[in-house]
Amino acid sequence: MEIKKIDDDFSVCKVADYSLVNLNAEYCFVGKTGEENSLVCMTTDVPTNVTQRDDGWNAFRIQGILDFSLVGILAEIAQILAENKISIFAISTFNTDYILIKKENYQRALDILDHAGYEVVE
Repeated sequence: MEIKKIDDDFSVCKVADYSLVNLNAEYCFVGKTGEENSLVCMTTDVPTNVTQRDDGWNAFRIQGILDFSLVGILAEIAQILAENKISIFAISTFNTDYILIKKENYQRALDILDHAGYEVVE
């Protein structure tokens, strides 16, 4: 299975509301509950109305479109990285999964996944 590196810096944020979020940005993941308005975006796209933010994330995605019948892909990646003491922030979309990893662990995570049989592509 291929994983594709994304060469951008990401931030995980809470926002007061979504009025200043650039929904046309290349990467924009929103999550709304009764308790919070979450946003994951490229660091350069963080809006000014953030109430909390955590910078310093890099990302990769699982290449291709994942059929809903596929089981355990994200779980396997998470387990491999957890066994190596690397935490993840996962986001699922209709087509695939995105995995964010803190910058200081990113290259080591890619090396570990490559050694586990995943093909890392640029």
